[in-house]
Parts: sequence; C-alpha cells; structure tokens
Amino acid sequence: MAVSVDQLTALTHRYIQPKLHDNIFDTNPLLNKILKSGQYKSLSGGTTIDLPLNYAQGAGGWFSGADSLLTNDVENISVARYNWASVYSPIAISEEDILKNGGDAGVIKLLAAKSQIAEKTIKDLVGTGLYSDGTTSKSIVGLRDIAAVDQTVGGIAQATNSWWQAQVDSTTTTLTISAVNTLYELAAIDSKPNLIVSTRAIYNSFYNVLQPQQRFYDDSTAKAGFQNLMLNGAIWMSDSHCPAYHCFGLTLEDIYLYYHPEMNFATDPFQSPINQRVRTSRVIWMGALASSNNRKHFKLSGITA
Repeated sequence: MAVSVDQLTALTHRYIQPKLHDNIFDTNPLLNKILKSGQYKSLSGGTTIDLPLNYAQGAGGWFSGADSLLTNDVENISVARYNWASVYSPIAISEEDILKNGGDAGVIKLLAAKSQIAEKTIKDLVGTGLYSDGTTSKSIVGLRDIAAVDQTVGGIAQATNSWWQAQVDSTTTTLTISAVNTLYELAAIDSKPNLIVSTRAIYNSFYNVLQPQQRFYDDSTAKAGFQNLMLNGAIWMSDSHCPAYHCFGLTLEDIYLYYHPEMNFATDPFQSPINQRVRTSRVIWMGALASSNNRKHFKLSGITA
C-alpha cells in the first residue's frame, strides 16, 4: 500500500527534520561559530529586523562646584533596519519509488537520501549568502556588504556615515601578519575581533608565514571538526564559501544571525501535484544577517598570494 502524504510528513518531521539543523551548521564554519557564540537569534514577526545603534557619545564633562551643567539632548541613536530573506530547496519523491521502498524503514531510508540533496543545497545557499555582496537581490545581506565603506547596510549609507564603515584594505595583495594586524588594531574598539575567516589559499598562506612554534590552535573549534589557527587570540578558519582573495575579521558580539522560529530549516507538509505521481515538500529557512557595529569588523579583499 502506498504511503500517504500525511505519513510522509510525519516520518519527515520525526526522523529527518531534527537532523537538518545540526547537519547544516556542523559543516559551515561561519554558521557554526555564530551558533556556538550565542548569536543565532530567534525573532518572531515584524516586517523588518530593527537593530538600535549608538553611534556617538552623549553630552557631559568634568565640573566643579556650582558650574552650569549641560542639559541638551544629543542625537546619538539610530536604527539599522534589515530585511527578512527566505531560501528553500525541494524534496520530491515519486510514488513509484515509494512503492519500491515499501514499509516505514524503507521509506525513511528513501526520505533520508532525498533530503540529503535538499540539505546540501541549503548548506551552500546559506553559506554563500553569509558572504553576499548584494548582487543577488533576494539573498540575506552578507559580509561583503557589511565589511565595506561604500554600501548601504541596514538602510544606512556608509559613504555618508563614517561611523558605519568597516576597516577595509583592498590594495594589499600579499598576505602578511602586519597587514592583518593593522586592520585588527583598527577594529579593536572596546572589544577585539575574535573570528577571522578566509579562503583556503589565504589560510594556507597564513600558516606558512608562521614559525612552527607560533602556531596556536583553539581546541574547542578543533573538536567541532574545524581546522584553525589563532592570531591575537582570534580564531582563524578557512571557509569554502568565502569569496576569492577575501579575508574577514569579525567581532562576534556585534554580528547576529536572526531566524524565524517557524522557518528554521523547517520542512513543509508533503503534497501531491494534480498532474504528477509525485510527493513534494521543501526545506525552508527565513532570516537575516545583521551587524550592530561595522567599525569592529575588517576585510582584506585583494589577497592574491
């Protein structure tokens, strides 16, 4: 007897969906670090994600005795407004395949195989979206926009608001510790960058410029399955989704990945199209990458060696 769409949905929610979240995060280095740092935030509703920003100091100063004290209000708070973005990948199973894999165990095995394709697609789409530069209009805002000096991020133009610009070096072509350290120090405002992500080629270049006795590692990151080095206490990892020639330094306390709890790598109920003997579902995620202080992030974008 063929398995109904309700049975497929129940099996997916029981056996497949609980693994999707972990599998996606455990193979994307940047996603994993955002999750482990507690910056993966649930947010229900709202047409946009609004992040309050404090971009200037208030009034005040030293005084003595009966000096007059300033009481004027200083405009020093703004809001970065990020748009929700959604991504999906379909799961499709023909009724013929269901019949050939009769019984719950066979159907679960078939569902797992079909779901892996959707899972790999979502991994790649979200992993790539974290580094987007705005050319894919429906994608989440990515690091190439956030770690910049001339983009509009959260509705605020960096070109006319220098306090909203990141620390950027687009001219250095050969990786040196000095070049990275210069940006690191500029971004060390109150707190310091604690995660550096780059291409594998740039990661290897950093490995090669270190003396063997200077190669420090973060054990917890290594235990999570990610090879890493360290610079000034910041974990340095390679990410296959990082665009060519790029290296990013992030202060994780100022980076947030918001998600809607009802679309957190969720699976839709299976349906049967009227003109096909197929059962279809989708894996869906909705969220946004947001920064609350771009000055505390840095980017090198021209490293060729």
